[in-house]
Amino acid sequence: MSGTGTGDDPKAPLLPVVQDPIASDASSSIILSLATPNTAFVLLGPLLCAVVCLCVSFEGVGTASRNMLAVMAWIFAWWLTEAVPMPVTSMSPLFLFPLFGIAAADDVAKSYMDDVIALVLGSFILALAVEHYNIHKRLALNFFHRKVITINGHCIYDTQITLLFCGEPVNPPLLLFGICATTAFVSMWMHNVAAAMMMMPVATGILQRLPSTLEETGRSEAVDKFCRAVVLGVIYSAAIGGMSTLTGTGVNLILVGMWKSYFPEADAISFSTWFFFGFPLALLIFFPLWGILCCLYIERGSARALKNYLDKTHLKRELNSLGKMSFAEKMVLSVFSVLILLWMTRNLTDDIPGWGALFKGRAGDGTVSVLMATLLFIIPNKRRKGEKLMDWGKCKKLPWNIVLLLGAGFAIADGVRSSGLATVLSRGLDFLGSAPFWGIAPMVCLVASIITEFTSNNATTTLLVPLLIQIAQTMHVHPLLLMVPAAIGAQFAFLLPTGTPSNIVGFATGHIEMKDMFKTGLPLKVFGITVLSFLMPTLGNSLLLFTFTGCFAVCTTFRFHQCIKFSARYLCSMMHYI
Repeated sequence: MSGTGTGDDPKAPLLPVVQDPIASDASSSIILSLATPNTAFVLLGPLLCAVVCLCVSFEGVGTASRNMLAVMAWIFAWWLTEAVPMPVTSMSPLFLFPLFGIAAADDVAKSYMDDVIALVLGSFILALAVEHYNIHKRLALNFFHRKVITINGHCIYDTQITLLFCGEPVNPPLLLFGICATTAFVSMWMHNVAAAMMMMPVATGILQRLPSTLEETGRSEAVDKFCRAVVLGVIYSAAIGGMSTLTGTGVNLILVGMWKSYFPEADAISFSTWFFFGFPLALLIFFPLWGILCCLYIERGSARALKNYLDKTHLKRELNSLGKMSFAEKMVLSVFSVLILLWMTRNLTDDIPGWGALFKGRAGDGTVSVLMATLLFIIPNKRRKGEKLMDWGKCKKLPWNIVLLLGAGFAIADGVRSSGLATVLSRGLDFLGSAPFWGIAPMVCLVASIITEFTSNNATTTLLVPLLIQIAQTMHVHPLLLMVPAAIGAQFAFLLPTGTPSNIVGFATGHIEMKDMFKTGLPLKVFGITVLSFLMPTLGNSLLLFTFTGCFAVCTTFRFHQCIKFSARYLCSMMHYI
């Protein structure tokens, strides 16, 4: 190296030193900087951990279960208070588990990268490509734009599905249906938070055409209610759409990961298996959502109030600004479509095996997810020479916080099982053993839906599912009977803005208030629990319970004839209750 001045001084620092102008008051400033509520929250985690280690003891088990409970108190204290950034807290099992003798470092690290995590990473990369090329915006506007094709001056096509959602003149209930349906569809194939963040600007862009609601007139009140309905529809549709697929929310991925971890000899819950259960569930919750929003927020005179501001000309102008579909957009859609097809056909039926049979079960949903994401870095976009559909610079927005949170959830689930804590804690939920058969699913779903309002849905699932697995084994019932209602209930965070990041996205628009979420979320939560209570002994019984019964010859005392007997008792009890 060569230079002048201080650059030739061998004692000069390699990096410039920035002098602190208040270095003389360093000691006092450090004390003031530490005297904050956040410092108290940081200390709360280790303090709770110490209290558990000193005051709690379990009979008949070693210290590993007590230490696991102490570590969970530490981690959940930091998660709830956000004293430390959530991604950093999610990495704490990597050092806490080995230090407290719960698991080896290599075993903990494996929880942070498996097929489920690979599924998430590939899906997020594809979602970033969809966002980068404005495919989500084009999809939404196509739902509202009327398309007419003429040949020789004669109209031959005027029935595009999007026309039904907007109407001529504008039909507010159908327009709301189109916005909600688009959001739910997008949320099926990417994380629901990402879907809400992508679709909210599209929805609010449409609402910007509406007049100010400050005027105290009937028309302004109708417009204001419609705006509330649209924002609520986006955040709730994102949550409902995410229930239908494994990629729609981290909760489903946690459920699949825990099933694979606890029952490795059982068949994995494939994308298609969950879809055939989750999609009807989401559909049966989606229509009540639309009905609730229409009843509460769509007035009879809203069409007259909106017709002068939401017209085809504006929507067509928005769509035309995107231009024709480019080669890059078509290729991203093609890759995305092929990925969905591969997800759906990996496992079909016992008589008709999917393409996964060609690889003797070694390939998973994460395998094709990463494969198709890799193609985005190979296929050119035809915009500039040598430029591909995606580059790593665009991937800087990957939500590593969610990836780390999933890894922490899997690590905690493994620790709860291996330490014996699941057996200990399951004794506190023995009351479920005396519950009537028709009440097991709604009771578990209700408990999960209440807890998830005060903590993240991923954390709720991580805490409840290992305990419910142990309870299911002691009750001699199928574990999925408890696992699935808990996972679905954890996604019913409909009441509070802080229940899920999707709610915060809608609350930040300023169109809705907390009372709107209570007024809409409470009946929606009731509908959701009711729908799940009917689907579990019917569709869930045929798709999930019967499909994964064989593994329990080793894992539990559950047997096929018990499943049949249980299903009959469940249905009879439900009919008697009704």
